[in-house]
Amino acid sequence: MDNIRNVAIIGAGMMGHGIAQIFASKGYSVALMDINEDILTQALDKVRENLKLMSANGIEVGQGLEDVVQRIKVTTDLSEAVKDADFVVEAVLEKLDLKQELFQKMDEMCPSDTILATNTSVISITEIAQRAKNRGRILGTHFWNPPFLVPLVEVVKGQDTSEAAMEITYDLLKQVGKHPVKVYKDVPGFVGNRLQHALWREAISIVERGIADAATVDECVKYGFGMRLPVLGPLENADMVGLDLTLAIHDYILKYLESSPDPSPLLKEKVQRKELGFKTGKGLQEWPSERTDKLRRALQEHLLAWTKRIAP
Repeated sequence: MDNIRNVAIIGAGMMGHGIAQIFASKGYSVALMDINEDILTQALDKVRENLKLMSANGIEVGQGLEDVVQRIKVTTDLSEAVKDADFVVEAVLEKLDLKQELFQKMDEMCPSDTILATNTSVISITEIAQRAKNRGRILGTHFWNPPFLVPLVEVVKGQDTSEAAMEITYDLLKQVGKHPVKVYKDVPGFVGNRLQHALWREAISIVERGIADAATVDECVKYGFGMRLPVLGPLENADMVGLDLTLAIHDYILKYLESSPDPSPLLKEKVQRKELGFKTGKGLQEWPSERTDKLRRALQEHLLAWTKRIAP
């Protein structure tokens, strides 16, 4: 985008440094802001590690590793970060009050044509923008973790978001190599997380009801319909098999699927017992450190191979 030169990323943690890397790799000047200086230092180190990993796997990372890193300027001062920004992405903690306060401040600090985006994965864009005056330039850009490898970004329209802000953001994200999609209703979870957690609800329910254990549920996804998903989405699949067959199946099966509006009792019980998954060594399955390390490596290798495959 010719009119966007400077990008600011607010929050340098799990998502922020990866989003900064995306824009810096495509030649944009990036201001990366966080209130914690240690996190900022770690962020630059993580960007270097990411770029080295991508380069080692044959993925183009820009004009050179250090050139990319040099385009990222770090600061603990919000006003310094956004003063020259044409486009801002907020990637702080998922706390509504914090985000509302931040967007109110940025709305006051930034020129009126600066677009302000939030990386929230579930919180209402309309609520986040509530305290700001110029709400037409506020929208959602939901990147997926890790953002420098997963191509999807959901561009979410709040109640007051302008069409111009949506179009500019969509085009900018395409320019930096992402796969943006437009979400025109500001609903909890947007599109991706609504689909993901609908699947998780049913998966946990199957374990809770003793139909199959957790490992079997995962195997049914990974070695069954999950293998088709990168090529054949669920609605493409419905059209492929025929909507008449889809209707017949739904007419029979939907009444048997989990429909509770509340979290699973099994999930609540696990959390109460501090059986939280990888971080505690036990969740819905057992997770010794060697198994978690192996799975993390396998996921990273899969994402790197996929990124190399689809890279322009």
